[in-house]
Amino acid sequence: MGHKVHPNGFRLGVYRPWEANWFAVDKDYTKLLHEDLEMRRVILRRLHNAGIAKIETERSSNAQMTVTIHTAKPGIVIGKGGSSVDQLREDLEKRFGNRVRISIQEIKQPELDAQLVAENIASQIERRISYKRAMKQAILRTMRSGAKGVRIYAGGRLRGAEMARREWDREGRVPLHTLRANIDFGRATAKTTFGAIGVKCWIYKDTVSPQQRRMAVIGDGAPIGEAIAPQPEAPVAEPIIEPGVPLPISPSEPSAAAAAPAPAEIVSEKPPRAARTRTAAPKTKAAEGKAKPAPRAKAAAKPKAKAAAADKKPTTRKKTS
Repeated sequence: MGHKVHPNGFRLGVYRPWEANWFAVDKDYTKLLHEDLEMRRVILRRLHNAGIAKIETERSSNAQMTVTIHTAKPGIVIGKGGSSVDQLREDLEKRFGNRVRISIQEIKQPELDAQLVAENIASQIERRISYKRAMKQAILRTMRSGAKGVRIYAGGRLRGAEMARREWDREGRVPLHTLRANIDFGRATAKTTFGAIGVKCWIYKDTVSPQQRRMAVIGDGAPIGEAIAPQPEAPVAEPIIEPGVPLPISPSEPSAAAAAPAPAEIVSEKPPRAARTRTAAPKTKAAEGKAKPAPRAKAAAKPKAKAAAADKKPTTRKKTS
């Protein structure tokens, strides 16, 4: 049987940080955990049309909770003159009895956020738009935004059919078992008149380098994909110049002797061709024994052999009766 693993939880600690950053002893852990869950439900219920992708919480030692809302529509969250965010902070403080600080982060490319893509498809299905058309358009927009792969899944009574079924579409590659792969996952539910339809979305952005993993997990303060800025060098003290004393030469600057051009080398001319002699290598006894006779001796020996053959006359035998 295949066991499905949540892609975000599967990569926690590899390159993806936790969404809740706080520590509690055993007796307070359950209470704080349920506070976080209830706080997320309250924010999502009030800002359901603000395009909220993720909510991060952080608790400090002085009983202050920092809530970071990642949204594609920061204007709806803030409201006119900041009235909406102030009202939300007051409601959270009354409900949980802690000081709450709300920070808003804008999502520059909502097409590359899996949660927002899934919610967009679910809203189109609720408005009776064909699920196939919604999935195709979402895949096309995501791939145009620079993703390396996207996969979308929809399941339920699609088009009001009596029998529920599952449909999915994919473009590019989505390596779910590669821990270095930066895969974003999101899911949403479309509540239609004939039942609920679930939508899931996987977006493969790129492979995370070891330096980016360190920055994300250890918490250097820089987001993933952002390089470390070059640091300025320490100022070097200038030497004090006194009259009559030569200036010291720094090791980085070349000296006068090194800066001066090197004298050209004198190349002797080659001797004339007649003056060059080639010495023959001494022959060994084995080489002398295997030496072949000169071609002249062979040529002289051949005519002698032909002459001797010409002098010989064929002899005939007489038959005796």
